[in-house]
Formats: sequence, structure tokens, C-alpha cells
Amino acid sequence: MSVEQSKTSQRLIILGGGPGGYEAAIVAAQLGAEVTIVERAGMGGSAVLTDVVPSKTLIATADAMRRVSGAGSFGVTVEGKADASADLPVVNARLMELAHSQSRDIRIGLERAGVRVVLGEGRLLDNRTIAVARNDGGEETLEADAILLALGAHPRELPTAKPDGERIFNWTQVYNLKELPEHLIVVGSGVTGAEFASAYSLLGSRVTLVSSRERVLPGEDADAAAVLEEAFEANGLEVAAKSRAQAVDRTADGVKVTLNDGRVLEGSHCLVAVGGIPNTAGIGLEEAGIEMNDSGHIQVDGVSRTTAPNVYAAGDCTGVFALASVAAMQGRIAIAHLMGDGVRPLKTHEVSANIFTSPEIATVGVTEAQVNEDKYQGDIIKLDLATNARAKMMNVKEGFVKIIARRGSGTVIGGVVVAPRASELIYPIALAVQNRLHVDDMAQTFTVYPSLSGSVSEAARRLHKHL
Repeated sequence: MSVEQSKTSQRLIILGGGPGGYEAAIVAAQLGAEVTIVERAGMGGSAVLTDVVPSKTLIATADAMRRVSGAGSFGVTVEGKADASADLPVVNARLMELAHSQSRDIRIGLERAGVRVVLGEGRLLDNRTIAVARNDGGEETLEADAILLALGAHPRELPTAKPDGERIFNWTQVYNLKELPEHLIVVGSGVTGAEFASAYSLLGSRVTLVSSRERVLPGEDADAAAVLEEAFEANGLEVAAKSRAQAVDRTADGVKVTLNDGRVLEGSHCLVAVGGIPNTAGIGLEEAGIEMNDSGHIQVDGVSRTTAPNVYAAGDCTGVFALASVAAMQGRIAIAHLMGDGVRPLKTHEVSANIFTSPEIATVGVTEAQVNEDKYQGDIIKLDLATNARAKMMNVKEGFVKIIARRGSGTVIGGVVVAPRASELIYPIALAVQNRLHVDDMAQTFTVYPSLSGSVSEAARRLHKHL
């Protein structure tokens, strides 16, 4: 079958309207497929409605608080109240409106591209058929040449720490808070827990972060985690390290968190952030011949194919990386493979990721831990931002740029940035990793002076080998 024929013959059903689903839908429609997307809540899925968009909007508000609170160091006097304060109902109303606005924009974009949007619950009858119970009460059966599953995930709950949406929350419920928590206890020191702990600390809450490991962000770069812990300490955020929450209970006017070492923490509210569970149960995956692993994630290959013919999967339901960017890339790769377009399999070592704490932590490629474990042969340079002129102007006192180059060849294979807007600064390093650029390619590219990106170029320059 030629590419032109495939462009006009494919009927595609996408189950799930998150980044893995809606990005794939637009690409497929552009390539000529007849696309129907089924989503139960709203376009954008949980990423837009209850997770990424609202949480990062909350974090942006916290960052505004940080900048206002630090205005005095720039010689700026803020009139009125001596200290900035957050009006949490207003903050939450704004972030939820922004989330719903983004969802509406996504739906408009899909419909303009010719995608049919169906709001409802879908269930696979086989590897080509989906039964849909629409939100309007109707039912229909959809048949297709191929199916893409972008099912997402939901918060994991502890049996002894059930969220009630009033004092004990998961990350989808926390926007129901009517007032700033006096003392928020965050259970879980992974990315989600660290981000919320950082945000609420900057907003003015007393925060205690319960970490089962010796340090926060145990899976991340050790130097980056150390900088973040120093920032936490400077902000008054407490870390209860090497402890697990055995139970979270309501009290008369707050919560009580019992740790496995016998300690009891008392606070006004508790956020439980202990990972996610894929939305794969009870929707007919087994009947369609789709294999899952022990954690309930769908098994996929490098081009997003499942074990069932004609069925692809993308996003959190695959367990590859719980990142919206990875979900979107998996979805686009699936469509490229399905439609006979140029396809490049997913390479997880090229994934760039960001933790939206203050400061932000961005990473890509090979890690220093992997080099230390002799999994890769690499040269590493770490350049603190303290000497960067732009950082001084911005009153940035912590953070660094780290670049890892393959020993011998000088090819860039990894990097870490800890800084304000590290999510933007990691991009040139990610480009270098994906395109196998040499450190000299980065070093010899002009950067603006003064700029934080100048430290990326300088770090690469320090990895230059005299020929």
C-alpha cells in the first residue's frame, strides 16, 4: 500500500483525550485519516484539567510570590502590605479557569482539523471495535482500522490514607482548598510531592515533606537534589527523611500522620503524592489481546505498538515516562508508523524532563550516576551560576549547568540545569544529545551576553580537548 493510499483509507479511534491522544489526533487528521477521539472528562484529559496545567499554574503563582518577596534585594519597595500573601480561592479559581480554557482551545483545534470528538466512556470489544457510553446518555459502537489507547493514570492511594477532599487530598483534589493550609504535610518526595511542597512553602504555608529516602528526589541528579534541599531549608520547609507514612487520619481540626519510625506529625492538611495507577482496568484490554505487565501498564515497543494487531498505546498507561511530552511523542510516533510516514522510534535516553520546584531542575540523557557506575564513559563539567553575570542581575544565588560528554569523542550525551526556567535552558543540551553534537558545536555557537544560556556554552567550552 502506498503512502497516498494509506492517507485516505485509515479509520482511527483514539481512546483518551490527553496529550498522547489529542496530539496524535491532529497529526492523523493532517495525514488524511478519519479520526474519532473518545474522552470521558474533557479534551486535554487529566494533564490539562487536573494535573499538569493547574499544578504548573499554581507553581507560577508561587514563583510570583517569590519574586515579590525578594523585591527588596533589587532596591524595589512594594507599597501597601509589608508581606505578599496569597488569596487561595482566587488562585485556585484562576488556575481552574485556565485549565478549562486550555481544554476548550484543544477541542476547537481538533474539530477544525476534522476530528470527531465524542465525550463518553469507551470499552474495547476487540482490536478494531469500541463501544461508547456517551455522556449525553446515548450509546454507539465505533469500528476502525486502528486504535490508539491514551488512557492516562489516576492517583495511587494508600489504604490507610484515604483522601476525603477536605483535609486529606490527592493531587486532583488539592485545588478544592478554601484557604492556605497552616501546616501542609506532603507524603511522597518524588516529583509531584516536591513540586507541591515547594509551591505551598513559597505561598506561605508551613510545609513538612515526608521522604522515604535519605534525600528528596532520590531518582534525580544528586547535586540538583542537594541544591533543592538547601532551598527548602532556606524557605523553612522541613523534610522528614527516611520515613514512610503508615497512616493519615483526621483530627478535630486537622490531620495526624503516623510514620513507620513511630513519629507522629500533626498538621492542618495532608497531600498524598505516592505515584499513579494506569487507567487500564475494566475496559476490555484482555479481550482485545493487549498484554500488560504486573503494574497494569500496557506493553509497547519503540513505535508504540501493543501486542494486539492494529492497536497502539501512548502516555502514562504505558509506564514509559509519566510526562506529557513523552505521551505526545508516543502518540505522534504511533501515527507516523500507522500512516506510513517517516518514523523514528522513541529513544528514552533522549527524553528531557523538568521538575517545577524553585529552583527548577531539568535533565536530559545520560546521568552522572550512570557514568559513576561505568555504564557510560563520560567527562563531566559542573559550572555554578554564581559567576554568571545575568544570574547576579536576577539575584540568582543557587543553581548550575552540568554537561556530560562521551570520553574520547566529545559528543554531548547528557546534561542537568538547576536554575529559574531550567525547563527552557535544557533545550540546547537536549538538541545536542539528540543530534549527537560535539561540545565544540555548543561552545562555538553564539549566545547573548549577559544570559543564563551563556553558562551552557561556557560549560561546553570547558569540555574542549586540545587537538
